[in-house]
Amino acid sequence: MGKQLEQISPELQSFIEKQKIFFVATAACDGLINLSPKGMDSIRVLSPNRVIWLNVTGSGNETAAHLLQNDRMTIMFCAFEGKPLILRLYGKGKTYHPYDLEWNEYIIHFPLMKGARQIFDVNIDMVQTSCGMAVPFMDYNREREELNRWADNKGDEGIVRYWKEKNTVSLDGLTTGIFRQNADL
Repeated sequence: MGKQLEQISPELQSFIEKQKIFFVATAACDGLINLSPKGMDSIRVLSPNRVIWLNVTGSGNETAAHLLQNDRMTIMFCAFEGKPLILRLYGKGKTYHPYDLEWNEYIIHFPLMKGARQIFDVNIDMVQTSCGMAVPFMDYNREREELNRWADNKGDEGIVRYWKEKNTVSLDGLTTGIFRQNADL
């Protein structure tokens, strides 16, 4: 059944690389807990204890706000096909924005995605597997293209305007750091 491990094994890395969806959970010190589905070929295993994932523009920006207060993050994968498995990665995350020097170092790991707004770098403290026998089988159909089309139609300036309107504070009113401090909005 379930196991607790110190790192991502080669077998688990292969499992991660095949997944079409994963889930990310974060929380600030107080307020709402955020749990979000992620996809779009946006996660990479850099080492047995480190993953990065590319976050694209969305209606909220909770993860970035939470990490400014509390760096804990859980990433979960579920096997919807093949052998049953649930995989959780527990760790501490940090955020890189396009204005950070680290951005250029890590963005090369991902396909070009208009609207990319953060890269989250997670140092893994514990890896946990569990059976996943209650997770249903589901067939992958295809990626959704609506978000990419939306970002293309907005263009770079439109995306920045959207960030100003929708992505500067969390649901709890916390800053997200999407713009450099003291930068002109």
